[in-house]
Amino acid sequence: MIHLYTYTTPNGQKPAILLEELGLPYTLHKVDLGKGEQFSPEFVALNPNSKIPAIKDEEAGVTVFESGAVLIYLAEKTGKLLPTEVASRAQVMAWLMFQMAGVGPMFGQLGHFRRSAPEPIEYAIHRYEQETLRLLQVLDLQLQKSDFIAGDYSIADIATYPWAAAYEYVGVSLDPYPYVQAWLKRVGQRPAVQIGMAILTPEFKSALAR
Repeated sequence: MIHLYTYTTPNGQKPAILLEELGLPYTLHKVDLGKGEQFSPEFVALNPNSKIPAIKDEEAGVTVFESGAVLIYLAEKTGKLLPTEVASRAQVMAWLMFQMAGVGPMFGQLGHFRRSAPEPIEYAIHRYEQETLRLLQVLDLQLQKSDFIAGDYSIADIATYPWAAAYEYVGVSLDPYPYVQAWLKRVGQRPAVQIGMAILTPEFKSALAR
């Protein structure tokens, strides 16, 4: 059994989507960030960095933290959504790192300074907005080549979708990025994506989670 420790954030939605795509049963554990539960001794034992998500694979006796590492672990465990052929795998891994190092941090910082900072800091907002828009342009150019980020649907799409889907929350328009818009619609129609995106909300209904 996989135990998923997560919350209602883009990083927290990623492993839920993948578990649903893979058809793996899992036990869901809410880590309430608003209450600081990520700093509890029990959770720090799973992730010394006190960030969600984390998983515990009881069958294998393995604990994994960091959302990208969780996606890689689950994909390798099942042999799905991460190619084994060298060139294709390298592309998926490159675009996964693009999300981990770029899309997630920039969207996250823009959302923080635009919505959560105690006072507006125009320099920070401008800086993170410009970088977010640049990353969307990179993604749009890539999606002109194929329906999914790295060719076939993969963990690169699963990692990027929850962040890109938060474009309204962070306050950017997708009007200049038609291929990103089409990709969001395409990926968002997948049942597993819809279930995973609803994790820990009243709308969440999964035959795999308990």
